[in-house]
Amino acid sequence: MALVRRALARDPEACRAIIKTHNQRLYRIARGVVRNDAEAEDVVQEAYMRAFASLDAFRGEASLSTWLSRIVINEALGRLRRRKRIVAMAENPEAQIIRFPLNPNGVNPGDDPERTMAQRQILKLVERATDSLPDVYRSVFVARVIEGLSIEETADLLSVRPETVKTRLHRARTLVRKALDDEIGPVLLDAFPFAGRRCERLTQAVMKRLGFEG
Repeated sequence: MALVRRALARDPEACRAIIKTHNQRLYRIARGVVRNDAEAEDVVQEAYMRAFASLDAFRGEASLSTWLSRIVINEALGRLRRRKRIVAMAENPEAQIIRFPLNPNGVNPGDDPERTMAQRQILKLVERATDSLPDVYRSVFVARVIEGLSIEETADLLSVRPETVKTRLHRARTLVRKALDDEIGPVLLDAFPFAGRRCERLTQAVMKRLGFEG
């Protein structure tokens, strides 16, 4: 709450601390919903703008992380709903889907320090297996397995019962295991990385939109 009060007073360091602390978790959650790297970053940016615009409504009943995660979930799900409406209205749905660039801002994936060449192939397998999950299972899988939230935190985040989380997680694990077998365990925590250069780029973009230059 002290950090929130400082952010409300337009303290740039407090705003930056909030953003950098939560970037990775929020990106992973957004990525798990929209299944696109660039769009996930856009979701997180918009979610931050909404969050800072209504920061005075945060009362601390839930953790700041949970509060921000809910905003990201709502923003990401809203985009999915809009995307589905566009597809449903189009005669040729494939022609109407916006193709987002894989490497925004000209970042060369070969220069990305978060992923080594040895990890790249397995990480892509993890991401593809996660992307292939149905929506109801994917959101639970990302929250519980990749992000490491507890059952109670996941239930609160997704507004479902803990028993529902357990059921969906069991099904998600079964589906992913079919795709990855024993390779999944050692690399789950490295899936959907969001640190270093990418984290700083998103932080700077949000800070600029909040009116903090430099």
